[in-house]
Amino acid sequence: MLNNLRSARLALWLTEGRDENGAVRRRVGGPTLRTSPRALRLVAAFSGREETKAAGQAPGFDAAAPLARMSRAGGILRWRRASALRSSLPSGALAGERPPSGAVLFSGNKRLLSTAKTEPRICIVGSGPAGFYTAQHLLKHHKLAQVDIYEKLPVPFGLVRFGVAPDHPEVKNVINTFTQTAHSDRCSFYGNVTVGKDVTVEELQKAYHAVVLSYGAEDNRTLGIPGEDLAGVYTARAFVGWYNGLPENRDLKPDLSSETAVVLGHGNVALDVARILLSPLEILQKTDITEDALTALARSKVKRVCLIGRRGPLQVAFTIKELREMINLPSARPFLDPADFKDLGEAVKDLPRPRKRLTELMAKTALEEPGEVVSGRWLSASKEWSLKFLCSPLEVLPTADGKQARAIRLAATRLEGSGDAAKAVPTGDTEDVMSGLILSSIGYRSLPIDPAVPFDPKRGVIPNQSGRVLGAPGLYCSGWVKRGPTGVIITTMNDSFDTAQSVLEDLQSGALDFPDAKEGFGSVRSILQSRRIRPVSFSDWEKIDAAEVARGKLAGKPREKIVDPKEMLELIGP
Repeated sequence: MLNNLRSARLALWLTEGRDENGAVRRRVGGPTLRTSPRALRLVAAFSGREETKAAGQAPGFDAAAPLARMSRAGGILRWRRASALRSSLPSGALAGERPPSGAVLFSGNKRLLSTAKTEPRICIVGSGPAGFYTAQHLLKHHKLAQVDIYEKLPVPFGLVRFGVAPDHPEVKNVINTFTQTAHSDRCSFYGNVTVGKDVTVEELQKAYHAVVLSYGAEDNRTLGIPGEDLAGVYTARAFVGWYNGLPENRDLKPDLSSETAVVLGHGNVALDVARILLSPLEILQKTDITEDALTALARSKVKRVCLIGRRGPLQVAFTIKELREMINLPSARPFLDPADFKDLGEAVKDLPRPRKRLTELMAKTALEEPGEVVSGRWLSASKEWSLKFLCSPLEVLPTADGKQARAIRLAATRLEGSGDAAKAVPTGDTEDVMSGLILSSIGYRSLPIDPAVPFDPKRGVIPNQSGRVLGAPGLYCSGWVKRGPTGVIITTMNDSFDTAQSVLEDLQSGALDFPDAKEGFGSVRSILQSRRIRPVSFSDWEKIDAAEVARGKLAGKPREKIVDPKEMLELIGP
């Protein structure tokens, strides 16, 4: 083969890369390209006729033709790394011209060197923690992998941007890690693309060797009780999205005129909601909470928040960090009923250490007299919060006109079993809690993204084994849509690494359609253009980011989030 290479009358090299917008670009070059009619015919065959003229004008040119067109006349193209290519070429093989990094050699319409490895193209749907952690692991452990991340919003980072409480900036520092991943020359971000609508999963599978679904849980579990749709009843997800600037919740306008707010749920999100409702404005003003939310909270009449759970103190889902924040919240005092903790002594001894410390902190707050400083702060507090156990919502009671919530009716429960497996069983007793502001924080729920993707509606997840979607080769999932909406960011990281490892194993074993070349975004771009969808690149996002930071600086905040996607697109320009 190398002898043939030395005597070839025509030799061309072809390289592939990405331009500043992330689009795939190709360059053809070689010592005979300028003068040989045969070279022009070859270029026309592999690149499409529209580039032929350009090829004859210079030794090299940028071609934007999809890979499918490049391969139609001569089979699948295979790419080579510079190190492997140069080590296998004798000196002077191309009349002194060295092919650049990633080149593949042709003579006529035959490939001269075919030992190159195809770069696996992997698509990730969703740019939250699951998506970025999956990308990070793939890029780190496969040095040829090309990863494209698709996001339905023009902005990345998912729940890190729209779910983490504004007074928890330290949690958002993970964005710096995700940004480093996005800046990799083997990673591209395409926002403003709704998979399942703008492009189907089947179309993505044709363009990529592997597709990883990491789109999270964008819906919420419903209460399923009468009155749930009354004015004044909101999901915690919508409320959190409202104060965090999630575009779909920007017009929520919650009614905060009730002095008592009820939060249904004993998880971290429930405590986040309660803390935001009770926090002093001077704290919130220094966060990235939206201006609309800050204005509404300044006018809020809420003085007390009651957090209600179906089970007991040993089954709460929040963690000690969030509880301690609530206990130390300025201008608000906790009310925990001592009767809920008096008989827990023996049960606490056998608890795992994190659960034991959490329960002991609740019991201490309920049973012990606080120190002088804390006691003075609580006595002067103008707001309060409480934990109410063993109560399940039965019905939201309306006002006289039948339009607004005025109270929630609760069913008293008792526990059958112990520990996390304990079940709440109604006792038959009921209680009404007066409130015109009721927030349901009973969990998120994933939705099916595309009819072609298997989905378990009962569990709200994509059926999978180690991230491999059952019955769908080449399709994977990670994060909440894989395991359900539980756990913190570190949980999602480990889960995403697990899925990424499954992809790597399948690439290695040959379980995927590999090493056959795939076009990646080169194919998807034409689909989006035909449907008049404009993808947003990571550099476009950085323009939005800079504008938000600049606006925030004027207000003394870390950033002022832009909440209207239309304004985002206008800001980044055509």
